[in-house]
Amino acid sequence: MADSWNAFPMTQTVGASFDSGQYKWEAPGKYHGAFHLKGRLADTNTKDGHNVYVEIRVAGYDWNRFKGVQNGVARVDALVYDGAARYTNDASVRVCRDRGTIRIDDCSATRTLQRARP
Repeated sequence: MADSWNAFPMTQTVGASFDSGQYKWEAPGKYHGAFHLKGRLADTNTKDGHNVYVEIRVAGYDWNRFKGVQNGVARVDALVYDGAARYTNDASVRVCRDRGTIRIDDCSATRTLQRARP
């Protein structure tokens, strides 16, 4: 069973924010039953020279990265799925500033979202 769209609260860290967000779990026959996230990913520090990204992890699977636009705003419409993911009930989301390979990225606190129970 698919969920309806739910509001995703603004999430931010140093130099990056994700707002105007919505999420839902798709029906098993649509987009493979994916976790679906939409929103606005912004580089909030245009002088630092770093890009931004949003990461999504469904259940126990690896993080999936969706890159933003350096010095700008990108619309994100992300689908995360795996054959077994459509049977999971939670997803985690965080927004990060990509500081390169040597320095640790700045990431927001991870938000865990739950599938609505029928």
